[in-house]
Amino acid sequence: MPQLSLVTFNCLGAPVPGARRRLLTLAQELNRRAEDVVCIQETQAHVYRRLLTEACAVYPFSSFEPFSYAPKGGLLTLSRLPVIERAFTLYRAREIVRPPALMDWALHKGVLLTRVELAGLPVVVLNTHLSANYSADWRPGNHYARVEQRQLAQLAEVVAAQPPEALVVAAGDFNLPRGGWLYDEFLRATGMADPLASDMRPTHRLPRGLPARLANPIDFALVRAPPLPGLSIRAALCFDQPLPLLGGRAGYLSDHSGVELRVSWET
Repeated sequence: MPQLSLVTFNCLGAPVPGARRRLLTLAQELNRRAEDVVCIQETQAHVYRRLLTEACAVYPFSSFEPFSYAPKGGLLTLSRLPVIERAFTLYRAREIVRPPALMDWALHKGVLLTRVELAGLPVVVLNTHLSANYSADWRPGNHYARVEQRQLAQLAEVVAAQPPEALVVAAGDFNLPRGGWLYDEFLRATGMADPLASDMRPTHRLPRGLPARLANPIDFALVRAPPLPGLSIRAALCFDQPLPLLGGRAGYLSDHSGVELRVSWET
């Protein structure tokens, strides 16, 4: 029975204290897990991209869109399967709604497409990181929410453009809560399924002092599958507990939890 294994993780690959130790520990964990595909967000400098691609030794293939100071969108996809196609789509909606949104604009967020094949099945992995909603207000009239809505509509276009016989995975930090109107609208538009649809555990750990109500599940691994015999789609959170960091004490690998996905079918 073939099985696709995938992990998506916002790695907080920014120039902050302890970043190198965290990312090297992440690479060690990813090597141990030996997933088929890994989608990484917030690779915010080429030094961290090189660190991850070199340290993740069991993943000989990688995808990213070259840019001046970091991979475009901060997106990096690692794969143990040969990469057949790579493509990057820049989000058209990139307004600087408020000064904090300048960070999203500068990173040039979008969708990183990586096409592989597993047991004769074409697999399209869409690694993405939507613009943040710095107001944590996802009501329809909110300016940040409107930007996210337009980005989701463009992501839906990319999903629709994939051949119907392909297994399509859209994974990453969507920066919007599971179960909200933006989430529901996107699933309806794409026909994608969320294997963690009923899991409302937050995937983003807020800085101390912020109210717990702002913590939401915002990291997803969504699936559009063709008719496959014995299809099974399972997912779980990962990297949601402290781990022993290389050369130091235990700590979290990021301010996000990861999502692990398993898709299996009969031949």
